[in-house]
Amino acid sequence: MTRWAMGESEVLALLASNDLQNVVGDAANGMPLAERAQTTLATAISIRESDPESAYILAYDACRHALAALLAQQGLRATSKGGHYAIEVAIRAQFGAGFRQFGALRRRRHDIEYPRPGGTSDVTPTEISQALIAASELITAARALIDQLEMF
Repeated sequence: MTRWAMGESEVLALLASNDLQNVVGDAANGMPLAERAQTTLATAISIRESDPESAYILAYDACRHALAALLAQQGLRATSKGGHYAIEVAIRAQFGAGFRQFGALRRRRHDIEYPRPGGTSDVTPTEISQALIAASELITAARALIDQLEMF
């Protein structure tokens, strides 16, 4: 797969706005992040019943690590300015709607960590099950793509 075969204009715009930055060397190896994603997901699964809110946050973090691994493999990293949203935009631009679930997980994680007055941070058993399934699917998809990407 060539670098940014899809989504080139979005990636270049994220770079120009300093929401993404280029990285080289060890920082451009996505495999450690992909492995971290798998470990984080396993931790989320292990605490799903005792601490569903933390499990949800960890499921989200596992996805974020996997998607950051895809970017790293291309020599890219989100900046503190671009944050998690820049990861979402860059991944969806390049790899399509199959990664759409990440946006919903990101927004819900935000609601859990920063509850609004009158809002709820309680995570239902169904919700955590769905989050864990989505995380597993996204991690699997990201790992399958890493091998196809050039390492910069």
